[in-house]
Formats: sequence, structure tokens, C-alpha cells
Amino acid sequence: MKAGVARMLAKEWTLRHVAENKDILGAYLIGSTSILSDKTALSPDSDVDIMIVMANEIPSMKLGKFVFKGCLLEVSFLSSRQLESIERVLSSYHLANSLRFDTIIYDPVGELHHVQKAVADHFTEKKWVLKRCDDAMHRIVTGMHSIGLKNLWYDQVMAWLFSTGVTTHVLLVAALKNPTIRRRYVAVRDVLSDYGLNDFYHELLQLLGCQSFTKEQVSHYLVTLTETFDATVSVSKTPFFFSSDITLQARALAIDGSWQLIHSGNHLEAVFWIVATFTRCHKILAVDAPELEQKRASAFHKVTNDLGLMSRDSIIRRARQVCDFIPKLRSVAEEIMERNQDVRKGRAPHE
Repeated sequence: MKAGVARMLAKEWTLRHVAENKDILGAYLIGSTSILSDKTALSPDSDVDIMIVMANEIPSMKLGKFVFKGCLLEVSFLSSRQLESIERVLSSYHLANSLRFDTIIYDPVGELHHVQKAVADHFTEKKWVLKRCDDAMHRIVTGMHSIGLKNLWYDQVMAWLFSTGVTTHVLLVAALKNPTIRRRYVAVRDVLSDYGLNDFYHELLQLLGCQSFTKEQVSHYLVTLTETFDATVSVSKTPFFFSSDITLQARALAIDGSWQLIHSGNHLEAVFWIVATFTRCHKILAVDAPELEQKRASAFHKVTNDLGLMSRDSIIRRARQVCDFIPKLRSVAEEIMERNQDVRKGRAPHE
């Protein structure tokens, strides 16, 4: 399917549903698919992300991933309160990036276009790039601190993993690149290569703990994850925020997308999402099929052990290592900003 067709289907689905909910103020597309040329063919592991802006409280659960007319969509919600301050949007690395380009598909009163234009006008100003880098680094620290509040192994691993993965986002933000989710390590490797900072990429892999993994090793992890994933899909009942990522419809992203990375020579870059999917599967299994969760635990523990995560204490030690790494991360981000000719000085958003 071509990107242009996929975006048309996303807009069609949105316009069908806005009439059903008067609290919907607007909608726009986010993610890499939103800015591809119309004639670009989507890879099988691609989806189209729709952000719905709500007037009041957002639903406790996002709609998540589902297929509409052969196109995989993912729908999330955003409160309009988060868009009330242009400064707040420009300081948020996820919000600002998603509104950098005009991908709006529903905006009955024009308010969303007003916000989007302000973001586009000021996005590349150094002041806001710095604030967005700070936002990402703050997310690392708060995520690592949350580990001590979690009692379950898969929750601890999940908190550590996603916080560690945000190190890539700091650098992508500094380079004015999309802070992508699944392919974040591929994206940051390319950025660091562009700036002649390849050695620093190795340090990011060391923080993750996979720097010496072989292709065969990662392939084995994915084989066992596939078994766990398929077993989880067959028993999943309890809704979680990420539940739509562990479904038959999402298999192309979670499993096939990881195989694609491995087969294209990016086995180290596949590790992040393999482990993320493992944690999500085990969180579901622990609730919906505890005996099966225990049966599949050895495969999960194999990959976490190989990452150097053997106990709660080892995770906390690794969390401290990442937090201690932040000053160096900040220094490299600042170097990228200084060398990035697209980062510019600017004026205040309301001037």
C-alpha cells in the first residue's frame, strides 16, 4: 500500500468517527508514515498513527492498533489542555515533533492549525531544542526512579528498558530527527555516523547491554519471543495500555519487523523491541494465564540475563549507570546542536 492511500484511509476512518463524539476537537497524523511521499510504498511492518485531540478527559485506554480496509491504524488520544501553551508544546519532545509538520486531518475551528504553525515556526530554534533534550533526559531520570516502586520483574525490566532507550531520543531530538519508537537504535546510529560519532553509538549499546550479541543469538531470542507472543495472543483478555501491540494484527510490527531488522544486518538494533515485547507479553500472561507465564519465563530470563539483568539490585545498578551517563549524553547532544546548521537562534513564540 502506498503512503498516500494509507493516509487517506486514516482520514476516512477519523471523519467517520468524529461525528460520534462531540468531544473530539481535532485529529492529526503522527510518526514516520505521516510525512512520507504519497507514492512511497509502506513496508509490511508499518502502521499509520492517528492522534485524536479531546476537549475533556481522554479515555483511560487508547484504541490502539486495528485494521481498517487493509490498513493498520493506531489511534491515541491527547487532551486539548496539553496544547493550550505553545511554550509547553515546544518544550515537549514528543508533542513538538508530532506537530512539526502539517499532518492535520480534522480541525473544524482551526485551533489545531494555529498551534501547528507556531510549532513549525519555532521548532528549530536552539532554545526549544535544548528544552526538548532536557525533557527527554528528565524522562530518563524519572523512569529510572520508578523502578524502586515496582515489585514485578517484567515491570522493572520494562521501566529500565524504556528509560535506557530514551538516551537515543535525546540525540535524535538534538539532530532534529523523529524520536521513533521501534527503530530508535537504527535512527540514532545513522545520526551519530553522520556526525562522525560512531564510537558513542557503541557506548549506547553498552548501556543497553547488547554490544557483543551475535546475529544467531538475537535470532534465537526472537524465535522464543515468537512462541511467547503467539501464546499470549491466544489467551489475552485483560486490557492494558499496550494490549493492541500484542495481537495478531500487530504481529507484523512486533515479530516480522524484528526479523526484518535482523535479516538486514541490524540484529543489535532489534534487541530493544524484542525485549520490550517480551515484557509486555509476560505482563499479560501473569494476569490472564499465570501457569503459561511461568512456563515461558525461562526464555524471557535468558535474554534479560544476557543483558546483565539478573536481579532487582542489578537493574538498579544499571539504572544508576544510565543516570551517571547523562552529563556525557548532554555534551554530545550539545555538540550535535552546535554542528547542526538547521538549529538556529530565534524569537519567543508570541513575538
